[in-house]
Amino acid sequence: MPMEETAKTAEPTSVVTQLFKAGAHFGYARARRHPSTASYIFGAKNGVDIIDLEQVEKDLAKVLEYVEKLGKEGKKIMFVGNKPEVRLLVQNRALALGMPYVTERWVGGTFTNFTEIKKRIQRMKDLREGKARDGWAGYTKGEKAVIQKELDHLERFFKGIEEVSQFPSAVLVIDSRYEHIAVTESQQAKIPVISLSGSDCDVTAIEHPVVANDSSSTSVAYFLDQVAAAYKKGLSRAEPTAPTAAFHI
Repeated sequence: MPMEETAKTAEPTSVVTQLFKAGAHFGYARARRHPSTASYIFGAKNGVDIIDLEQVEKDLAKVLEYVEKLGKEGKKIMFVGNKPEVRLLVQNRALALGMPYVTERWVGGTFTNFTEIKKRIQRMKDLREGKARDGWAGYTKGEKAVIQKELDHLERFFKGIEEVSQFPSAVLVIDSRYEHIAVTESQQAKIPVISLSGSDCDVTAIEHPVVANDSSSTSVAYFLDQVAAAYKKGLSRAEPTAPTAAFHI
């Protein structure tokens, strides 16, 4: 008789271990620490703050519970991450979820003066449409180059939000200090903010902060992947008749 194979079930890796492997525990230099993150700091090594991963685990669990709820209700999250090292990570996760995103620069007035922003988005769409139906045929080569430059500029800053016609239900930012304008406008528009914030960030007024490494690609990718998985989990549990609440802008 053939020998029975003994299946070994590996124990799941703890969240703290995953966070450690992702480098989420590295803060900034102790001199840069913002007072609002003091309770999240485990200690310091060579002048660099070490973030308490058990606290990160607790805060991340709360954020994921909130994100899952948003997914279940079919609500939108705007992803914001303009630092060069996180730009593609943010954009790819947003696109995979069908979410709006800002990854080049937060244009002032995106929420607080959306009437003007919509005009610029419409201009972008008009230029695209004109190009597609050869509406530029009557222009000289030099004029076409100028129009193309304008289109490229508009697409760079507005492509990720071109379908936005109403407030998202939440805004997710990577590094709330770097994205302080997006955070301020979200707060003015009464939109909850989810953040991955380093030890140099002011997290006092952020509704759903996770204080952890906000610069390392591995740490940011881990956070975004967890958020994406939670949202998808919520979607899978959504009721067909569940309403999608939003505020028009």
